[in-house]
Amino acid sequence: MSDISLPSTDTVAKTAATYGRDLLERVLSTFLQAFIGGIAVTTPLDGSMWYAALAGGVGAVLALGKGLLARVRDVTNSASLAKGV
Repeated sequence: MSDISLPSTDTVAKTAATYGRDLLERVLSTFLQAFIGGIAVTTPLDGSMWYAALAGGVGAVLALGKGLLARVRDVTNSASLAKGV
């Protein structure tokens, strides 16, 4: 039988904590972006399916802007604004 090399428990815990923080940030920011996009587009236009799709596009553009801003900041290998991700 060959030896299986597994990461240490400290590495797994740190990786899980980093992933959890990154995931939480992305979920919350996507919710806010979609909420703002939905309000900005559907409210004044008496929303239909096409307006809702446009609102989704606005959310996507906001997410892209956030990802680009994160890349320009200190974190160069992540779309996250969280430190150390």
